[in-house]
Amino acid sequence: MGCGSCGTGKPNGCKSNGGCSTGGCNRLNVHDWLMNLPFSDPESNCRIVEVSFKQGSRKEFFRNTTLQYLEKGEYVTVEGVSGFDVGEVSLTGELVRMQLKKKQVDEFSPEIKKILRKSTDRDIESFEISKSREKEILARSRTIARSLNLQMKLSEVEIQADGKKGTFFYTADDRVDFREMIKIFAGDFKIKVEMRQIGIRQEAAKLGGIGSCGRELCCSTWLNDFKSVNTTAARYQNLSINQTKLSGQCGRLKCCLNYELDTYLDALQQFPDYADTLDTAMGTAHLIKKDIFKNLMWYILPNNTKHYPLTIDRVKEIKRLNKQGQRVDELQAVEIVNSKQKEAEPAFVELVGQISLKSLEKNDRRRRDQQRSNQGGPQQNRPQGNGPQRGPNQGPRRPQQNNPQQSRGPRGPQQNRPPRPAQGNNPPAGPKPE
Repeated sequence: MGCGSCGTGKPNGCKSNGGCSTGGCNRLNVHDWLMNLPFSDPESNCRIVEVSFKQGSRKEFFRNTTLQYLEKGEYVTVEGVSGFDVGEVSLTGELVRMQLKKKQVDEFSPEIKKILRKSTDRDIESFEISKSREKEILARSRTIARSLNLQMKLSEVEIQADGKKGTFFYTADDRVDFREMIKIFAGDFKIKVEMRQIGIRQEAAKLGGIGSCGRELCCSTWLNDFKSVNTTAARYQNLSINQTKLSGQCGRLKCCLNYELDTYLDALQQFPDYADTLDTAMGTAHLIKKDIFKNLMWYILPNNTKHYPLTIDRVKEIKRLNKQGQRVDELQAVEIVNSKQKEAEPAFVELVGQISLKSLEKNDRRRRDQQRSNQGGPQQNRPQGNGPQRGPNQGPRRPQQNNPQQSRGPRGPQQNRPPRPAQGNNPPAGPKPE
């Protein structure tokens, strides 16, 4: 049995790198640093093992009653609902005890199910058959829910390894009466049906994906508990309230807005809360932004588009003077100096925008003149040079003033002109001079 997506041959084919390269194992790998540490009392070792199902989308705790040595990535057969199920060992040792304390689960609770054995070939074969039915059952169940006009969305189906139970995960805005649908599911699929409602964030965690930061979604890797996120967190961090940029793939505000919120709140404690306006001789200055990285407060004056950055001490001083009934003449803005050094220009010169196009334009003009002359008359009547062109109906040609031999009147017929010497090396016909 291999990974459900990449199909590696070994049961623990994906445990070496913490996830399938094709994105199937969408849970962050956790290394047990306490695994090889010796303990003075072996009886005090944690006998609870964390087992993951559905490629890490669901994790539960099971008791290792037979004290078998289990490695991470091995497939084990555990107790299920009226049967057995197959899962992958995700965590063992003392780290499991820390997870139990975090999730407030009693280590000695009798409700914790047991690990039956290490998965045999027969168990894994039954597990593969059950998993191969999930896509077909999911498509069929969505069709049934649509035919019953139920306002719900089926996102995932998980079939138990022995094929006796199926868990249907769905999302809905309101309460849904799916009693009729459960009867149809039980009759068509021949399984025990369990409906489990999840939130929008849990649905995104099960589907997985890549966030706007370029990394895998936090909810599908390491984030287990979802805290409420509101736009106040964005305002404290001076972020523009843009729902498109602040929303994740689940359609809700991004969970990462809460990651640095405590740091911003600690930094904003030294800023005065009563300094939204300052009274000056030029008018009332209004606060528009707080820069916690540079400890500056930006103000703007009426009928003026210039922004004035002030230090925290200067703002406190102005507010103290305003309480005494005094108005300051100027704000004494801080001069912002760009600390970023100017990058040196490269040694080579980019010639893409410096190539002259005069030669290309001259060639294009010469080509157009040649086309016009070919359309207007024979080759010998075409004027030389780049002067104005004559059309076929523009009348007689004006004589050139440079040539004194030409007459000022219109050109005579062709036979009155002196004969032009023939081109080539042959002399013209006629009597040779003696």
